[in-house]
Amino acid sequence: MKQPARAPQDKKPAAKNKRKSRDEINTEARDRKRDKKHRGNASGSRANPVMPGKKGGNAGQEKDPRIGSKKPIALGSDVQPVKKATKPVKPAPEKKPLLTPEEELAKLENDERLDALLDRLESGETLKAEDQAWLDQTLDRIDVLMEQLGIALDDDADDEEAEEDMYRLLKGGN
Repeated sequence: MKQPARAPQDKKPAAKNKRKSRDEINTEARDRKRDKKHRGNASGSRANPVMPGKKGGNAGQEKDPRIGSKKPIALGSDVQPVKKATKPVKPAPEKKPLLTPEEELAKLENDERLDALLDRLESGETLKAEDQAWLDQTLDRIDVLMEQLGIALDDDADDEEAEEDMYRLLKGGN
């Protein structure tokens, strides 16, 4: 694309920059040289590195940056290289095999803890909150499984009779 040969007429021509004298140019050059000269590390900084001062008693125990790795190096050709220690892999949590509703119900019916807690309840003892919560959860699960399997207790009977029927069913009596 071609550029116009002259500037647009609506703008005024730019004023010419005043030329610097030789003394000004020399002064600027000396200033730039002085600034460049003071760049970089101070003399002796490689042999005596500056440690950032920490407040506290650990200032003398700082790690020296000149000291490299403490890792042992095998010098002989017959020496095997040291293998890196790997973290032991955690085995994945074992998934419980899914049981069919019949198997799960049979397992719950034969549960010794459930039998013991039901015996204690029937004898009139009060259970700990933890035991009561576990018992309620287990009995609810048994109800769900029995509904899935189509085993039904009489819904129109009293709650006490339903508990007795369930207890008798769990004990294996017909």
